[in-house]
Formats: sequence, structure tokens, C-alpha cells
Amino acid sequence: MSFWDGTRWVAEVPAAPSRASGIARRLLGATAEAGLITVLIFGLIAGSAFAAKGGNAAKPGGGSGTTTFNGPVMVLDTNGDGAPNYMEEITFNVSTTATTRPQVGLRCYQGSNFVEDAYVSYFDSWLSATYFQLGSSYWNPAVDASCTARLFYYDSRAREHVLSTMTFPVAP
Repeated sequence: MSFWDGTRWVAEVPAAPSRASGIARRLLGATAEAGLITVLIFGLIAGSAFAAKGGNAAKPGGGSGTTTFNGPVMVLDTNGDGAPNYMEEITFNVSTTATTRPQVGLRCYQGSNFVEDAYVSYFDSWLSATYFQLGSSYWNPAVDASCTARLFYYDSRAREHVLSTMTFPVAP
């Protein structure tokens, strides 16, 4: 087909495709992709926050309630003296209304040398043993040690709340 341009008849040539529409299409696609990534990231963050907040087994409050923490209680007393010695096994009597997930951390030193760091949880879903063996590869079996046990729990923000502590000697 042809058209009159005002001075002569001109054959109509198909118009070249506009580059602007291709750039706009790519820009729109990139924007949509960025929006989707943003939504996914915020979804993961929000999901993690709600997951961390849920299942709040430990009650907050910094140790309110009643707590009983006695020991050490001998589990394996190889020499029969009723006191903790190197490579013997001990546990603790634990009872608290401050949390449903009490734990005991045990740290032992020989002088200034750190020789043991062990943890036991005292709640029903804990699958491992609820006793400590007094010894490690750093422990010198011929030297007395001093151990400190602390009863604690973690709150919903993974902060440790110490309810009680005790220190006791361990003989060679």
C-alpha cells in the first residue's frame, strides 16, 4: 500500500520494531524477579522468626519458681568412698518449676588448667545419659580437681539463665 506524503506517493514500508518495548519488557521482567526474591527472603525471615518463637518450652522470667539442685550423687563409685574421684560417674538431683528443660553444665579445673566441660539435660525427651564421667584427655589422674556445676536453662531467645551453682572437689 502507498500513501501521499504531501508531495508525492510513497510506498508504505513496515515500521521497524521499537527497541523501547523490548527494553521495557526486560525491565519489567527483572523488576518482577527482584520482587519475587524479596518476597521469598522476607518469607524465610518471618518463618524463621515464628519458628524460633514457637515451642517455647522454657519459661522466661530468669529463674522464678522453686528449684532443687543437690549433688553430686554417685552413679559409679569404683573405690566405694562415696565421694567423686577421677573416672567415676556422678549425677545431680534436679527439680525446678522455672523451666521444663533444665540442664546442668559441669566445668572442672586442675589449678588453672581447664580439664572438663560437659553438659547433661534433665528432661524426658533427652536421649543421652543423665550422668557425667569425671575425666578427659586433659585431666591429670594424679592431681585433685575442682568442679563447678550450674543448673540452667535457655529461653526462647537462646539466652542462658543460671538457676543455681555448686562447687565440689574431685580426688585422684
